[in-house]
Amino acid sequence: MSQITTHVLDTSRGIPASGVPITLFQKKENEWTKLASGITNSDGRIGEFLPKEQKLAAGIYRMHFQTESYFNSQKKQGFYPYVDVVFQLDDSGSHYHVPLLLSAFGYSTYRGS
Repeated sequence: MSQITTHVLDTSRGIPASGVPITLFQKKENEWTKLASGITNSDGRIGEFLPKEQKLAAGIYRMHFQTESYFNSQKKQGFYPYVDVVFQLDDSGSHYHVPLLLSAFGYSTYRGS
């Protein structure tokens, strides 16, 4: 399993959000460097977001969820065209799960397991 995983759920429909483009960035000094990208599958997940052997350094990271394209595919008008979740990794090499609970007019996130 990838060190960082995600799961996007459409809480207004009660189903996984498939087709959401997600990009992972790492902050280096004052710049964001792209590390990986993918699109959620029918279960709202990206299978291998990062190679499972890749261990990330401690630091600040950002997941960019392109929600506008998801809402467009559902023929819905969303309020948030994208959601950026910024989080900090320690140097333990632990697994980090960053889920997004999404609806057209709100979202929430937490550190999952």
